[in-house]
Amino acid sequence: MLFAIKNKVIPVLAVVSAIGFIWYGFTIFLNSPWQIQNYEKSSVEWSFVDLAKDTMAHERPILPAPHQILSEIWQTTVKKKVTSKRSLIYHSWVTLSSTLMGFFMGTLMGITLAIFIVENKAMDKSLMPWIITSQTIPILAIAPMIIVVLNAVGLSGLLPKAMISAYLSFFPITVGMVKGLRSPDPILIDLMKTYSSSRTKLFFSLRLPSSVSFLFTSMKIAIAISLVGAIVGELPTGAVAGLGARLLTGSYYGQTIQIWSALISAATLAALLVISVNIISQLTFKIMGMQK
Repeated sequence: MLFAIKNKVIPVLAVVSAIGFIWYGFTIFLNSPWQIQNYEKSSVEWSFVDLAKDTMAHERPILPAPHQILSEIWQTTVKKKVTSKRSLIYHSWVTLSSTLMGFFMGTLMGITLAIFIVENKAMDKSLMPWIITSQTIPILAIAPMIIVVLNAVGLSGLLPKAMISAYLSFFPITVGMVKGLRSPDPILIDLMKTYSSSRTKLFFSLRLPSSVSFLFTSMKIAIAISLVGAIVGELPTGAVAGLGARLLTGSYYGQTIQIWSALISAATLAALLVISVNIISQLTFKIMGMQK
């Protein structure tokens, strides 16, 4: 077991170390022109060690060093109250709320559409092309329209962002569930029909259990996309809370370290959400007696 753990940990550490090494190299490369100009203006002698050290100490670097980002995350999580407007935990919770709401809405809509598509040929011919077409519209173009329309009817706050998340997340759920509901072997379907099983019996006894693995695979994709939708939904509203708001304020004031800390926080949050869905899927498979 220890050997298996080492086989998993060592490759990950090797990749992370390589990324860190390359990142520090680009930090020095991208920030050095401005630093060299400062040296020339001040007429001071400098070495490569001085250059490397100073390029990683800029307040507003073009590319912040990893330790600067980690320091910013530490300062805005551990050393800030959760209720503080400068806390990344606070902003992450705001984004997480709309993400989960949009994810549940998208999952419910995706499952419902998939059932209609599989059980009704007319719905399959009419709905599926429009579902696919809906994903060709850039979310950056449609998000402001959704926000404006909903605000015009008095809906603001969490719901508009959740609807943008749902718009992105329902597609993989729909496609995955359609594939899953159609996955049973035709022989098994014919066998159940031989025993005069109703369509309801066929659905709940064969189609639905067969689609569970497809559903959870789609949900892992959908939960990550929901987070992207929630962040995008915060951008056109001029939001004052959420990871999108952190990105906006960082962009306005040239706070690249703040921008990168928000991006790393969003990536970490997405990873935790995917891991949570994976844990739920494993528990579900165990309860159902499925080997996964």
